[in-house]
Amino acid sequence: LSTGEVLKNLNKFYKRKEIQRLGAENGLDARLFYQAFISFRKYIMESSSVSADLHIILNDICCGAGKVCLLGHVDDLFPFFLRHAKQIFPMLDCMDDLRKISDLRLPPNWYPDARAIQRKIIFHAGPTNSGKTYHAIQRFLSAKSGIYCGPLKLLAHEIFQKSNDANVPCDLVTGEERVYANEDARQAPHIACTIEMCSTNTPYEVAVIDEIQMIRDPARGWAWTRALLGLCAEEIHVCGEAAAIDLVTELMYTTGEEVEVRNYKRLTPLTVLDYALESLDNLRPGDCIVCFSKNDIYSISRQIEARGLECAVIYGSLPPGTKLEQAKKFNDPNDPCKILVATDAIGMGLNLCIRRIIFNSIVKPTVNEKGEKEIDSITTSQALQIAGRAGRYGSSFKQGEVTTMHRDDLVQLKEILKEPVHPVKAAGLHPTPEQIEMFAYHLPDATLSNLIDIFVSLSQVDGLYFVCNIDDFKFLADMIQHIPLNLRSRYVFCTAPLNRKEPFVCTTLLKFARQFSRNEPLTFDWLCRHTKWPLAAPKNIKELVHLEAVHDVFDLYLWLSYRFMDMFPDAVLVRDIQKKLDDIIQVGVCNITKLIRASQSAAAPGTAEVVSEDFPFSRTKRDPSAGSDRHGAKSTQALSIAVDVPAERRAKNLKAYRSATRQEELKSHGRGSLANRLLREGLLTQEMLRQLESEWQDQHRNGRYGLGSRRDDPNSSKETGRKKK
Repeated sequence: LSTGEVLKNLNKFYKRKEIQRLGAENGLDARLFYQAFISFRKYIMESSSVSADLHIILNDICCGAGKVCLLGHVDDLFPFFLRHAKQIFPMLDCMDDLRKISDLRLPPNWYPDARAIQRKIIFHAGPTNSGKTYHAIQRFLSAKSGIYCGPLKLLAHEIFQKSNDANVPCDLVTGEERVYANEDARQAPHIACTIEMCSTNTPYEVAVIDEIQMIRDPARGWAWTRALLGLCAEEIHVCGEAAAIDLVTELMYTTGEEVEVRNYKRLTPLTVLDYALESLDNLRPGDCIVCFSKNDIYSISRQIEARGLECAVIYGSLPPGTKLEQAKKFNDPNDPCKILVATDAIGMGLNLCIRRIIFNSIVKPTVNEKGEKEIDSITTSQALQIAGRAGRYGSSFKQGEVTTMHRDDLVQLKEILKEPVHPVKAAGLHPTPEQIEMFAYHLPDATLSNLIDIFVSLSQVDGLYFVCNIDDFKFLADMIQHIPLNLRSRYVFCTAPLNRKEPFVCTTLLKFARQFSRNEPLTFDWLCRHTKWPLAAPKNIKELVHLEAVHDVFDLYLWLSYRFMDMFPDAVLVRDIQKKLDDIIQVGVCNITKLIRASQSAAAPGTAEVVSEDFPFSRTKRDPSAGSDRHGAKSTQALSIAVDVPAERRAKNLKAYRSATRQEELKSHGRGSLANRLLREGLLTQEMLRQLESEWQDQHRNGRYGLGSRRDDPNSSKETGRKKK
């Protein structure tokens, strides 16, 4: 056979629409069809011989090509192609079974206990600070039994405290903790839990599902869907934004349950000011500056304390205990600390006495449904959630105010707040362990990561649902794939709640899994050796970030201890040292400006780079000065300079980052780690550095930012200035 003729006919076979349709009917989507064809073509073209029946078909096709009466047609290759495809994709043999397992079109049927009763659904809709959750909790407290499901440990702990203070015995259940109201560890009739931990088998009189709008969350939305469809309670009280009313009503229509909507209005007025703060000199007691990166938190807190003011600091990766202590410090009328610097972590879970919310920026890093990182303006929902923290009902401030740090941002913030909140259109779903086990039965040689991929590719959902992002799950599955574990244990390890941007925590999970696979218990002594406990108070920001990672490791141990009690036996001891570590971190946060100064004076490579928990606004493929370490964090200098690169303006309001605050930062950090690194690499000389500093100072005096021409130099012509620029 002529190889050229065979290749031409194989390519003709691939392009035939009828063949692609037949492939789809046999489970080969476009991606699998392409991969199967490449393998099939390679098999024919590179094999020294093929089976006799395939050879006859190829011969008939090649000899009959171009003749009026064809001996053969390229479509005759399909049975051989399909046979080859099934060899490289074994799931094709059991495609019907796999499709049935991954059919997600009727989630209500997954919860027969809930479908066996007629539930009453009450939607408490309203903005932040409207009393919607309060009314739901009152019904929870008056019931014979109840369950509260919240998005945060802090919220679950707050309801746990309120219930027991009201003489309603209530247990606390989170992923890392079980606290019983009764001394004999007998289960109380009321439970406050994080939403992932709610039981769909236990009957209750009343259930409260808080922050229902998070049902659309790309990563955690499945937990709200599971609670809404599966809780066995006579009354389900749902609290959240009015944007979720239509979706909840539609979901309940599929279960045959009606929704009663109760609308609430904000209890105190909220005013958007007509002027921006513009300078930290204009701060007043009760102000809260909201930032969206740790770098800004550190920079602004130092500038505030340089003005002789005390400030509290709250951000996402702080332990819950430290957040509560910082909130208590800020709320205490007798404490000199009257200013709060925080990320959007204050949006829920903390009761704060804030007079005025000040957005340092209205640009925030986000992760979309595909798991891709994006930079964009905050949404109306996010802006309302954060701004609504000002003027909390019952606090010393009878009304709330909101503004921005920079004048340009204020116009856009007003536009954002005027826009209607986009309705919640779909609820999240996630494959269950049972579904993955059934997949593994049919595909015993597939890795867990591949099983998840195949499940998602075959899954069918209707318009009310979407499959949640599983990148974190797959990341952990790939990381521990080489460790011999049974499927159920492997699945549990892959659902562990950790931040994959923290190498120390990821490495610890890997060590946990390896020792677990050897059936060796992970003892308290082993954990102390691994974390080098006891630990001293941090001397710089890098050490503070490491302590936060160690706290996450202790959380991880406690989370696993409730799933594998015999292999993680020392939960009580670990909880004790975690509380001590929380106290150490609190000391570090209280002295955060000293840590920042220590980090800058050391100017060691990597010291400034570890401070960002979010991917920074200066991320760029074109500007080598905005280099990053393996944590994805950038130095403050790179953050400040790179925002001037026009190609990286993914949102129109990034100009705000070339503000006076940034100029002060440049001035103070001019000789930081970026400068040292450039000097070491020969990209910058001492003379060039002195010239840059001189130009920065000149431009600062002229009210301009960035590297410009030396306009105030009488000896410098326009042409010279242009060349220097």
